[in-house]
Amino acid sequence: MSGITKSFPGVRALDGVDLEVTPGEVHCLLGQNGAGKSTLIKVLAGAHQPDGGEITWCGERVTLKSPIAAMNLGIATIYQELDLVEGLSVAENVYLGHEPTTAAFVVRGRAARAEAGRLLERLGHSEIDPATLVGDLSAAHQQIVSMARALSHDVRLIVMDEPSAALDPDEVDNLFRIVADLTADGVAVVYISHRLEEIRRIGDRVTVLKDGRAVAGGLPAKETPTREVVSLMTGRNVEYVFPRRPVEATRRAAVLTVEGLSREGEFTPVDFEVRAGEIVGLAGLVGSGRSEILETVYGARKATTGRVLVDGSPLRGGSVRAAVKAGIGLAPEERKAQALLMLESVTRNVSVSSMSRFSRGGWLDRGRERKAAQEATRELSLRPDNPDAYIRTLSGGNQQKAVLARWLLRGCRVLLLDEPTRGVDVGARAELYAVIRRLADDGLAVLLVSSEVPEVLGLADRVLVLREGTVVHTAPAAELDEHRVLDLVMEGSPTS
Repeated sequence: MSGITKSFPGVRALDGVDLEVTPGEVHCLLGQNGAGKSTLIKVLAGAHQPDGGEITWCGERVTLKSPIAAMNLGIATIYQELDLVEGLSVAENVYLGHEPTTAAFVVRGRAARAEAGRLLERLGHSEIDPATLVGDLSAAHQQIVSMARALSHDVRLIVMDEPSAALDPDEVDNLFRIVADLTADGVAVVYISHRLEEIRRIGDRVTVLKDGRAVAGGLPAKETPTREVVSLMTGRNVEYVFPRRPVEATRRAAVLTVEGLSREGEFTPVDFEVRAGEIVGLAGLVGSGRSEILETVYGARKATTGRVLVDGSPLRGGSVRAAVKAGIGLAPEERKAQALLMLESVTRNVSVSSMSRFSRGGWLDRGRERKAAQEATRELSLRPDNPDAYIRTLSGGNQQKAVLARWLLRGCRVLLLDEPTRGVDVGARAELYAVIRRLADDGLAVLLVSSEVPEVLGLADRVLVLREGTVVHTAPAAELDEHRVLDLVMEGSPTS
């Protein structure tokens, strides 16, 4: 790709970007949210038409007029926001658009399931039934289905956008094995990730985008210092430090208390409390019960045993309404699907849980609603400072701030955070860390789930380590390190 330009109304998304990828290499594409990565790969996928520049494929200049044109050349793209059809089966998704048919153009469903099964086995996931509806699969398994769909074509280049975001360490290892197998066969991979340690491990070369320009191209992935990469991405040096934990003068009262809470088949009875001003982290692999605990506390799942108390008062189990009324707010892992109204403004996304405050006699006072939402977003330094902007136009970090502003406006006492920095670039992460710490310092009780152990240890005051639905260790974060936590989640046994 040479001199690629692309503009949208009021925005120059790409400004003369060059990208060169060779057979059998893993070329990593880095940049903050808004740097132009998504636009560039959509041009490569045929989803966007460039305003200028040219694309050369195997020595010949080509025009990618559509995703089908790109796929016919052997270019497959796996987007971070998976484009699967939840109401169709795994096999139907894998072969969507190129279903095996008979001479009479009748779809051969049995053949599609058999072929999909072979692809899933190649990906190390033979346990996924090709006949299962995609909507019934976990986020991690949906990612695998998306990869199987890419491999169902005769691919020569695969673009992977944040492929490890929903995967636990074992799944990431399997992903890297798959990538190694592909590149050994001469397939090229463009790999996008915010996790710099992954780039070191899997990448051959790196191209860095900033403000729609390629500020560095072809850097050696393993030899280039982290500080240099971060400086190129942000235009400034970013220290990988978390906000300093406050020194607690006195023990504050518990705001959230969880007693003997369990869900059959998901997690065994768990007891803990979160005090005002405290961040408690849940560490564990995907499937260890972390998110299920959060959703049960929030009332989105009904507990088999136990109860949840806020300020000493028990909540009605399995009721989100009761949890929100008691002052509990949730920022879920899948914020675009589960937390945000993507076709609405920032104002409506922030005010949606507090609408009764702005209604009088059945009429909505839009002026008061807008003013209150803007005050909440300004407190969190949301950018751009425009309450009328559509939420879909914001970066991942600012979308997450909008979710937090919603609960700030609601006046919540307990904040549940599930993967709060998923898909957020390194610069925006530092801002979110500061926001979360400040909310805790202002008296919120925060319960945090993250797949990144350094994030849990860096943000939390105390940590509960889970393995296969059981809490195997509880300790102050300062007494743990990454190796200890990983040992516990992989092989830990329950401790008192």
